[in-house]
Amino acid sequence: MPLYLVRFVQMHESFRKAELEALAELAGVEIEFVSYQKDSPFCIVSLPSDAAACTIISRAIISHAIYELWGQGTDYPSLHTSVKETSSHLWAQYATTPFRFAIDSFQGHVPNAAQTKLIESFSYLSFRGPIRMRDAPLHLRIFEHYPFGSPTPSHLYLGRFLASSGRAAKTTYDLKQRHYISTTSMDAELALVTANMGLAAPGKLFYDPFMGTGGFPLACAHFGASVWGSDIDGRTLRGTAGVSSIQAKREYEAGKGIKRDVLGNFRQYGLLGNYLGGIVSDITNSPLRGCGAGGAGQGGKEQGAWLDGIVCDPPYGVREGLRVLGTREKLTDQERDTHADRYKEAAYIPPKRPYSFTALLADILAFASDTLVENGRLSMWMPTANDEDYDLAIPSHPSLQIVSVCVQPFSKWSRRLLTYRRLPRTEVTGNGEESMDAVKKNENGEEVYVRPRADDLNDFRRKYFQGFREGQQKDTQQTSSCPKPEESTQTI
Repeated sequence: MPLYLVRFVQMHESFRKAELEALAELAGVEIEFVSYQKDSPFCIVSLPSDAAACTIISRAIISHAIYELWGQGTDYPSLHTSVKETSSHLWAQYATTPFRFAIDSFQGHVPNAAQTKLIESFSYLSFRGPIRMRDAPLHLRIFEHYPFGSPTPSHLYLGRFLASSGRAAKTTYDLKQRHYISTTSMDAELALVTANMGLAAPGKLFYDPFMGTGGFPLACAHFGASVWGSDIDGRTLRGTAGVSSIQAKREYEAGKGIKRDVLGNFRQYGLLGNYLGGIVSDITNSPLRGCGAGGAGQGGKEQGAWLDGIVCDPPYGVREGLRVLGTREKLTDQERDTHADRYKEAAYIPPKRPYSFTALLADILAFASDTLVENGRLSMWMPTANDEDYDLAIPSHPSLQIVSVCVQPFSKWSRRLLTYRRLPRTEVTGNGEESMDAVKKNENGEEVYVRPRADDLNDFRRKYFQGFREGQQKDTQQTSSCPKPEESTQTI
């Protein structure tokens, strides 16, 4: 198969290959990584055709563009030799085509005068067409990879531009320009990557059980999926929670025409046709819970399997303890009647009880197992500590196969994007049922909810406020007597 060069964005390294693999699967094409280095934004892949290359890159977020590879080398003499051996059969078809040359130097710089000489060294290509700096049908680019601090490049490539990526969507959905966000809204770039990992596409139905202000459904809708979601706090969906949202409501009522809520976000981006709505529920009390049980239906398809994808960023319980709908203790008949009378009121806030973060992760996987179609995907974020002595285990379920684990590191902790594939029923072994809720039985055998603290139910939360801080203090004590290393800068 032909070779192509992908020009990555030099960030979110662990996401780059996984995103391209997901897009290749979505396009139904085979991709092979011929050369890939973590410290390089240049990657060589093998693909069936130019059309396949353009299809994959067209919606990639952590890439800039894809090029047909015309040659590579460790210095310019070896690059020229490679170009002559690899691409000489292509030159004739571009003999009179308007063209342009450009140079892309990573961690290095070529002066303007030297750039001209480098470009002229490719005169053996014998292009007679006019030079056109904008919109040239033939765009050739020289890529240079300089090791950090080195005056000379270690890898060189020549490629013919095929197509740009879909990275422009990162700017389109920038949170700074979005009408309605919250303090926990996922940044647009990673929300779009999550949608790619979940294989969002036209004709598919995607769901977010923790949709908040709708960032993930928006990203999936951008790629053509029909979307909807739910949240435990109906005020978040309606845009009536918080001072900023109240102010936005006043502006709307004053005639300024901007309604800052989830629906308004879809209206802002012209995606109302993809939005099916939102409901108030949590993952443990969802009206959709358990609708996947019941074995195989017509055509061998499992009954209740109706979602093509689930994308979510569950609450970590750091700002406040995790809650689910319900009460700590059993309600009296009068209290039950009161809730039954009021639950349809717009201002009604249902009672909530503490919940375990580990149980929440297990519930998400169980829900995905019930509702995802075969080969449907769950793309879920979860936190972990940058500590060898403490690590949240990646949750598993017999019906779900882990596809990729991508990590976004911070100073003392990280968050991982876990992507699962729903296995066909014939490949599933075990039932995966495990009770992890904070429930105990009294002496009469009745289930009662305990009164745990937030830290008791969420080990990550405890570590966040205690372990990370302690580790930081230890690091400070150990390095306080050492000279501070010189700071270095790197241009990417």
